[in-house]
Amino acid sequence: MTRATLAKEPHDVARMFDGVAKRYDLTNTVLSFGQDRRWRRRTRDALGLRLGERVLDVAAGTGVSTAELARSGARAVASDFSLGMLRAGVSRPGRRQLPFVAADALRLPFADGVFDAITISFGLRNIADVAGALTEFARVTKPGGRLVVAEFSTPVIPGFRQIYLNYLMRALPWLARKVSSNPEAYVYLAESIRSWPSQQQLAWTIAGAGWRDVHYRNLTGGVVALHWAQRPAA
Repeated sequence: MTRATLAKEPHDVARMFDGVAKRYDLTNTVLSFGQDRRWRRRTRDALGLRLGERVLDVAAGTGVSTAELARSGARAVASDFSLGMLRAGVSRPGRRQLPFVAADALRLPFADGVFDAITISFGLRNIADVAGALTEFARVTKPGGRLVVAEFSTPVIPGFRQIYLNYLMRALPWLARKVSSNPEAYVYLAESIRSWPSQQQLAWTIAGAGWRDVHYRNLTGGVVALHWAQRPAA
């Protein structure tokens, strides 16, 4: 069993995701009660992708989120630093035509300003330097380009937060033992969600990294939040 610590040492995090790659998509659907599909659609909608635009999906894992982006007609690129996740993705039906790139979110192997949009779904929380990653995202995005971050967040329905935290810390690890190839990784998942900043705090971090017009929207009562922003025009 492999799990990362909240120190988020890159090699540990990558090795942990290598260990869950085989059943990653199934596990996410089970643990989210099928809400992961809706969250991916909302992320695509928030990006407002147009035919032929280039979009980078950071921390794309097996590319299930990238395939959703490609449905818009945009040219979607999947990047991740877990080779195990990338290998699992390229073997999935419907994703073999997608470009998969091994990449560290803090040092993306792309030139300045080559993407019309950039997104990261449930991966920003796993990066050791969140502000540094957001700055790097801006570097590879065109002036005026868009950013969307989909991430677990803070429930806003009164009384629901404690129920949700109980699910995270107790039920989620139990369910993971039933369906995941590495249930220990989901203990880290629960701990990292619990320690993640609020919606407003993340909005401030995004703005501090140079993005403008930062907004957010809660999904599933704040279990997930979509943050979107724009790179300043030149």
